[in-house]
Amino acid sequence: MTSGPARRSAARQLPLRLSVGSFFLSSGLAKRRADPDTAEGLQQFATTAYPFLGRIDAERFARLLSTGELAIAAALLLPVVPAVVAGGALTAFSVGTLGLYLRSPGMRHEGSLRPPNRDSHSPRTSGCWASASPLSSRA
Repeated sequence: MTSGPARRSAARQLPLRLSVGSFFLSSGLAKRRADPDTAEGLQQFATTAYPFLGRIDAERFARLLSTGELAIAAALLLPVVPAVVAGGALTAFSVGTLGLYLRSPGMRHEGSLRPPNRDSHSPRTSGCWASASPLSSRA
């Protein structure tokens, strides 16, 4: 049986786990159905920061990325997965996303972390909030 403080902690984490988990579920399912051109675009973007990913077939890369996102979604959406495990998976994925942001040309102003003035619903935005999410569950 779950104690009172543990139950309150789980209830406090629920909105964050549901929102971020739903985002990863949607993104993972969309990549699962990626056509060859989309898979190629995803892989080319990823290889700007991580050149070794160019050795993988583009469609296989999209499937692997999709699988990773779906695994994170499951970890966040299933209440039996401890927060530390779900947060660890989310942190690892977010570090890769932030690495992409830091290494890809055009994602930020030269010599600065400040992003160019574009829409606020870009991959860099989701990378930022996703990396902050595991930290917020510790408060």
